[in-house]
Amino acid sequence: MQKIRKGDEVIVIAGKDKGRRGVVQKRVGADRVVVAGINVVKKHVRPNPLKGEPGGIVPKEMPIHISNVMLFNPKTQKGDRVGIKVLEDGRKVRFFKSTGDLVEA
Repeated sequence: MQKIRKGDEVIVIAGKDKGRRGVVQKRVGADRVVVAGINVVKKHVRPNPLKGEPGGIVPKEMPIHISNVMLFNPKTQKGDRVGIKVLEDGRKVRFFKSTGDLVEA
């Protein structure tokens, strides 16, 4: 089970965007995530007249390593570690380690 999933709100704990929050847009491989508004770079794009695409410099969100983000806990307003436990009915759920509350999926 993945501790950080698409749609989760995360906070960056290392790198040039340290302290900023965003929502995970997608997972890239096993250990990288793309977060909205985080790790934005400027990409130089060549024009393609056949497709009607103009050239220029466009901002693009690049993947960030999963170790550099933490799941944001709305109760404590901080990043929090996540654990996985099995409920009595056999379901696996994620929970915040500091408070023990379940992560709303």
